[in-house]
Amino acid sequence: MPVNADATDVASESEGDLPINELFYSLQGEGVLAGVPTVFIRTSGCNLRCWFCDSYHTSWEPTHAWMDVDEILAEVESHEQCEHVVVTGGEPMMHTEVVELLNQLSANGYHTTVETNGTIHRDAAIDLASISPKLASSTPTPAKDPKGEGEWEDKHEERRVDMDALSSLVEQYEFQLKFVVTGDQDMPEIESLLQRLRQSTTRRIGNDDVLLMPEGATRERLEETREATAELAMEYGYRYTPRLHVDLWNDAPGT
Repeated sequence: MPVNADATDVASESEGDLPINELFYSLQGEGVLAGVPTVFIRTSGCNLRCWFCDSYHTSWEPTHAWMDVDEILAEVESHEQCEHVVVTGGEPMMHTEVVELLNQLSANGYHTTVETNGTIHRDAAIDLASISPKLASSTPTPAKDPKGEGEWEDKHEERRVDMDALSSLVEQYEFQLKFVVTGDQDMPEIESLLQRLRQSTTRRIGNDDVLLMPEGATRERLEETREATAELAMEYGYRYTPRLHVDLWNDAPGT
């Protein structure tokens, strides 16, 4: 499996296949498991279009190779020292086949994390739901659209928060709520969303479950955003999460 699939890697889809953009071994860079050696399975395709997406080739210009679950498991098992697997995207919960993949990974003894935007709920073997609800600041307005077209603005804005899916994910799984912060203007929306979520679920959502992550896919951009995000985390009593992989490897693929 190539570290980073491109258009020449796209083969014909068959039943049970998943579109895989990347499959690699690295360190978890974000969240409560930051620093843990992990195999990453990155699916291609997303139902949203954040203008700052750090996985451009799974959303704005999706590329992938088709792999079935057995092929993916074999690749994961080749990293014998690793006990943690992250299924990410794009938006992995778009694909029904991801349920079988997660169930098989769990049956094989792996700790599974799913990175999701929280708009789709599925019943699967998930040890940690890493839920990243998208804020208004993520919407690709014509001025911020990386393609300069603006065609995704309305669709993204309509889809970016689904309270039923969010509540179901929080109710069913161990979770972290990870917000990409572009500035202090994001905080009122985060506070409002958390209030709505706490009212819609019986599950306790503590401040330790809420992570603020600076926007930025490069070291240069993180230099501009991380200090302010850390200060907001202290002000509001939430966790700050680094982007360790960016600090270590910048924006290199397969990290």
